[in-house]
Amino acid sequence: MYTYNNNYYTATMNDTAERAALSGNVQADVCVIGAGLAGLSTAWELVSRGKSVVLLEAGRVAWGASGRNGGFVLQGWSEGLSSIERRCGKATAAALFKLSLEGVDTVRDMIARHQLPGCSPTPGKLSVVRYEDGDNLKRLRDRMATDFDFHLDYLDRQAVREKLKTERYFQALRDTHGFHFHPLNYCLGLGRLIERNGAKIYEQSPMTRVESRNGRHRVITDRGTVDCANAVYCCGGYGGPPFAKLRRASLPIAPYAVLTEHLGERLADAVGTTDAVGDNRRASDYYRIVEGDRLLWGGRITTRNLQDEKRLGQLLTEDILDVYPQLRGIKIEKAWSGLMGYARHKMPHIGPLGKGLWACTSFGGHGMNTAPIGGRVIAEAICGETNRYRLFDAYGLEWNGGPLGPAAAQTVYAGLKMMDKFQETRSQYRASQKN
Repeated sequence: MYTYNNNYYTATMNDTAERAALSGNVQADVCVIGAGLAGLSTAWELVSRGKSVVLLEAGRVAWGASGRNGGFVLQGWSEGLSSIERRCGKATAAALFKLSLEGVDTVRDMIARHQLPGCSPTPGKLSVVRYEDGDNLKRLRDRMATDFDFHLDYLDRQAVREKLKTERYFQALRDTHGFHFHPLNYCLGLGRLIERNGAKIYEQSPMTRVESRNGRHRVITDRGTVDCANAVYCCGGYGGPPFAKLRRASLPIAPYAVLTEHLGERLADAVGTTDAVGDNRRASDYYRIVEGDRLLWGGRITTRNLQDEKRLGQLLTEDILDVYPQLRGIKIEKAWSGLMGYARHKMPHIGPLGKGLWACTSFGGHGMNTAPIGGRVIAEAICGETNRYRLFDAYGLEWNGGPLGPAAAQTVYAGLKMMDKFQETRSQYRASQKN
């Protein structure tokens, strides 16, 4: 049965209590399937509106991607704004961007309002480029301010290297609206809050099928059933055969992550900011400081869910030293990977699957802000408040390519990495010619 793996977040989690599995028949207005961030957020938005909710989880609360990711809560979606504009038009793109900001604010406000313990929200994120690109960054900064009323700070090469002691980075944009935090403790705190407000959460209760009749649904597990008017699918990259329709529209993508030893004064020789950091490559490095002097470092997006901790540590140590060779000899204390669900269009699946059946899933690598707002949008629809879910009409269940889908995705990523390398090499050559 699915359970927590050995990572930084589980080593520092606030709540380890196990919940009982579903047994017998229960009734609810809504059954939410999957207790990751999307499911927890959906359940919270529903109970806050007076709905009775049962939340089913195949493993433990937030044991998957929701509880083992980089911990970045930032504006935007996995798909870029320019691509969203081309597909949906400028007005819809602007509305979707506003939703993403609402998601960031939602998480921040939940932590503060309900005093969720152990979340450690820390403001700021630096988006750095690995080749000379200052003019384009300034244009992006100006466009975000003009078209989306969103303000980013521009940092030139010198300012970047005062914060990040590496020759790999050039310019950067700083997001002061976003933050980074402990995602597992947030989810665990949200779970307890949901229960205090009347919802029921059952762990170790994988759904086997859903039977629909006369406008009602019966969600069936190995040992029990839930009768409900609405069911919301919030599964992620681990969704199995019972989630057939969603499974065929989602690719399981596995990022890798490590936690370094305590670096003490050595850390200041490399990283001089509490901002989270991510670079502009397609399969980027992303990292942040935790516990004052450790690096939590992630990257290497792949379709291979590697579970060999020693090998994961070796791979990401190479990435760390590529950026910060002054940290040679660094030791890795924990290494882990996990699966997240990506749609081919890189946007989530949010909306109806049938009468009283809803999807709120496939948030890709940008779920810490978008899953909470996805849950709100679905709750609004179920309660008849808004039809904001229609903003996602252009992003339906596109076939993932079947058995060839993961291989195709891996091939695409390999090609993108080659493009990244070419751009970096060209930039380095041009810089050497100027000197």
